Amino acid sequence: MEFSEQIKKYRSQAALTQDELAEKIYVTRQTISNWENDRSYPDVKSLLLLSSLFQVSLDTLVKGDLEEMKEQIKQEDIKTFNRDGTIFAILLLLTVAAAVPMVLYLGTPGTILWVALWLVGLYFANRVEKQKKLHDVQTYREIVAFSEGRQLDELEKAEERGKRPYQKVFVVAAFTAFAGAVAGLMLFLMK
Repeated sequence: MEFSEQIKKYRSQAALTQDELAEKIYVTRQTISNWENDRSYPDVKSLLLLSSLFQVSLDTLVKGDLEEMKEQIKQEDIKTFNRDGTIFAILLLLTVAAAVPMVLYLGTPGTILWVALWLVGLYFANRVEKQKKLHDVQTYREIVAFSEGRQLDELEKAEERGKRPYQKVFVVAAFTAFAGAVAGLMLFLMK
């Protein structure tokens, strides 16, 4: 049963109007109406007051909405992961593309700006890594599935766990080669 239906049921059983219920839990009648019409959801304090007033457990009060709340949290995590990933990718590209021009044409101020850009990129890389660790996604396939809101089945998860060590070595080698190429290009242009 949806929370909106639950609150209507318990309010009717207690023979309360929306105004009376609103007064008892310190909200407006419009707030109660929004809850009952599924336009909004109460905060934790209001849930506790409703639970106490109706003399039911929180679990009973919100039964049916637990899965919806879990899905909403998951969707927020996915949005955060995708947003932070996009920001990190843009900052990474800017850091690489701007390194030589900023150092050559702006000198010390350019180097300082480039380091600041690099530090902001590191901050977002750290945020992405925390999300990956929190949701146990490491390989490319796991990351794509998570960002699309999908789950891998058990066989696919086992395959991806086997790939993790090799992909980490590949990523380190690729970034090392890339950093070496950028450093070589900077040396060549400075001569």
